Amino acid sequence: MPVELVQKVEGLSDLELALLLSFVANEHCLIQTEQNALDHLQQELQLIASNIYNVSHLVIECSTETTLNDFNNALLAGAAPGEGSGSPEDNRDADPAESEKDQRKRTTLTTPNIIVLRNPNLADYETQIQALELIRSKHIGDITAPKCFCMVIVQCGDGPPLNKHLNDHIFLSHYHDLEDGFTNLESASEWIEDDRSSSSSVVRRSVIQTQENRVERTFSDADVQSLVDKSKKVIMTAGVRCYLQNIVTFLRQHRAVDGGITPRATKAFDTLAKYIYPRAHLRATAKSFFRCLASLHGLDYVTPSLVAIAARKIYPHRIKLTVPERDRSLQYGSDLAAVRAYLEGVTPESIIEDVLAAVEPPL
Repeated sequence: MPVELVQKVEGLSDLELALLLSFVANEHCLIQTEQNALDHLQQELQLIASNIYNVSHLVIECSTETTLNDFNNALLAGAAPGEGSGSPEDNRDADPAESEKDQRKRTTLTTPNIIVLRNPNLADYETQIQALELIRSKHIGDITAPKCFCMVIVQCGDGPPLNKHLNDHIFLSHYHDLEDGFTNLESASEWIEDDRSSSSSVVRRSVIQTQENRVERTFSDADVQSLVDKSKKVIMTAGVRCYLQNIVTFLRQHRAVDGGITPRATKAFDTLAKYIYPRAHLRATAKSFFRCLASLHGLDYVTPSLVAIAARKIYPHRIKLTVPERDRSLQYGSDLAAVRAYLEGVTPESIIEDVLAAVEPPL
C-alpha cells in the first residue's frame, strides 16, 4: 500500500474518517453533537465534501413542520441531470419504439454524492420513511442516487429518536466532541458568514464551487477504490468470529436492552470490523473514533481489538434502553425500586463496555 495513502488516512479528523469509512463500506452514518454546535458541524461536513473528497453535496434541514413534499422538493432542487439524460426537447423527440427503461434513463435526475440530512428525527413518519427509501433503493421517482452515495444524518445527542427502521439502516454512529474542533471550518471564516446569510433556506449548497477557491482534493476515486479492493481481502478466523457472535449474544441478553439486537446490526458489525484499525493512543470511550483502516497497515485479518472498536460504533444508536417496568427480573420477584436504582444512569455506551468486559477475547 502506498505510503502517501497511509499518511493521508492518518492525518484525517474524526469527521473526515467517518465519511471515508462510509464511502468504503458504501453505507451511511449518523453524527451527533451538542445542539449549539449543529451549524458548525453541518458547515464542516460541507467543507469536507468539497475540500477532502471533492464530491457534490446537499443539505436538507428538517423540522417538526417539514412535510413529505418539502423533502421531495429539496431533493429535486438539489438533483442534477444524470448520465445519459438529454434535454427536454431530446426527450420529446425520443423514438416511440424505445423501451420504457431507456426512456426513464434519459430523464433521470441524480442526487449529489453526499446528502447531509439535518434533524430528520423531528420530521414526521412519512418524511423519515422517504429518506429510508432513498437509502434502501437509491431511487425515488425520477431521482436516483449515484454509485458513490452517502447520507449523513446530523442531529443533537439528546433529541427524539429516529424512526426505528431508518435508524437500523444507519451503518455507524459517532459523537463529535467539541474539543476535537472543526478543522476545515476554522480556515473558512468567509464562507461561514456567506452561508449564514442563507440560513433560512431549506437547501444549502457550499459556495466553494469555483475552481480558484476549491482546495485541492485529498482523496481521489482511485484512493477510495484501492481501500475497497483491499478490504475485500480481509479474513476473519473462527476464533474471532466466535468472539464477535458472543458479543452479539451478550448484548441481546443484557437486562438493560429492550427489543434485542437486529440482524442488520450484526451484519454491519461484521463489515465494520474489517475496515477499522486501532492505534495505541485511542481512547476507550464512545467519543473515540477510528484513526486508520486495517488495510492501510497491511492487515488482511481481523483482530479482537478491531471487533471491540467496531462494537462501539455500530451499536450505540441501535440499543434501546428498557424501562424498569419491563425488566425481566420482575417476573422472578425483584423489587421495582431496586430495578430503577440499577437502571439509573445506564447508557448504550455503558452496556457495550459491560459486554466487552464480560466476553473473553480469543488469544
